[in-house]
Amino acid sequence: MPEPWRGEEKQSPYERMLQECLRGELKVVNAGLPRNQKPLAGLLHEEYPQVVCSDGSTHFFKRKELECLASILDTDEQEALLLPMLIELTGNEAQAAVICAGEQEGKVVSKILNMPVIYEKGRITLYKPQLALLRKKLKTTTQYVFSPKIVQ
Repeated sequence: MPEPWRGEEKQSPYERMLQECLRGELKVVNAGLPRNQKPLAGLLHEEYPQVVCSDGSTHFFKRKELECLASILDTDEQEALLLPMLIELTGNEAQAAVICAGEQEGKVVSKILNMPVIYEKGRITLYKPQLALLRKKLKTTTQYVFSPKIVQ
């Protein structure tokens, strides 16, 4: 059984039913997510850098973006950075969160946005203007994941 989402234990029966409906619907929306993420270091050596998505399609990375990321990170960080970086979107339209496996995502986001970021509980919270800047620079190396969390 999946772990309850933050605040789920405080939800009304209607909100719990809505959560369950959204879980199924969002599987369709998230069908284009990668089956696996790949390290930046490995993608830099591929002739056609790509990952296979859960729906069987192929997601290609722009070499220019990979090289931009490589210029920000040292060799160990390039091995640790898994791509595409996932950006979680929830019911809160004002913000999103970069899902982080380690500090390398924070270093990238901080450099691209030219501002310090706060890494908390495996996420970096971004607001719409910041998200737009990040996606403008890293269109193929970031990908949205839609979450059924209901924001109170």
